Amino acid sequence: MSRHHTEYDVLVVGGSGVDTVVRVDSLPVPFADSVHVGPIEEHPGQTGGYVALGARALGLRVALLDFVGDDPPGALLRERMAEGDVEFLPVHSPTGTRRAVNLVDATGRRMSFYDGRDPADLRMPRDSHLPPLRRARHVHLAISHFARFLYDDIEELGVPVSTDLHDWDGLADHHREFALRSDLVFLSAAGAGERTPVLMREILREGRAEAVIATAGADGAYFLVRGGRSTPRHVPAAVPPAPVVDSNGAGDAFVCGFLYGRLAGRDVAECVRLGTVAGAHACTAGGSAALIGPEALSKTLSQALSKALSQAP
Repeated sequence: MSRHHTEYDVLVVGGSGVDTVVRVDSLPVPFADSVHVGPIEEHPGQTGGYVALGARALGLRVALLDFVGDDPPGALLRERMAEGDVEFLPVHSPTGTRRAVNLVDATGRRMSFYDGRDPADLRMPRDSHLPPLRRARHVHLAISHFARFLYDDIEELGVPVSTDLHDWDGLADHHREFALRSDLVFLSAAGAGERTPVLMREILREGRAEAVIATAGADGAYFLVRGGRSTPRHVPAAVPPAPVVDSNGAGDAFVCGFLYGRLAGRDVAECVRLGTVAGAHACTAGGSAALIGPEALSKTLSQALSKALSQAP
């Protein structure tokens, strides 16, 4: 089925909410009746919101489609999307806006507690998702349960789709359909550990992905492409431009940098490099405060490549 025109470079579906960030000295937190911490912060976004905001900061035309409640967290989310110039397409959630509590230590590491308020039978009406799908160049699906039921319509429309499996260990059933029905698959090496290369090959072998990308924090990222080598290629991490404050949203920023390059027609290796730059930049502030723009992204990547070439033997 052909689409008459595109209005969005990226349509993000699902995964939005509000994070409550609590900064602690170290993780895990020692048991105590009470712990004194610094100011507790509220960051509207979560993975879907951060991808939408980050992609928009890079100059892409972006919309966010998701369930949201008529509640104070929902109002915060709406305000943040408006501030970031993201077109928000909210669908009423009967159970309210998703929340999470993130413990962040002095090095920027985090431990997140996500609520599971979406009921298992939650479904998005087709008249809510079909119009924006028809106007999108690319769809990024969060692994919200309801989002899996959009795959048939996405495939019928012929729109490329990506997803982020986060720390999937390769075993949990919830993630498998997203892994096997997406054209671009992102995941964190934290979940599968040493099995990450095996899991990446499995996704390519059993699914439809053109590329699988595994982020590895300070170790950079790894990627495999369909029809390419069987051993993942490694891209070193970019150097953050300022001290690391919070790793929350770094993986989402990586996705934004990658999609920015992908939609500009760049090859996978360069897209991964763009992702590492965007991800490193995101660690320098809490929440979605450190959003890199297109000029800074390109300049930083050029400087990093020039430095690597000058140090090569």
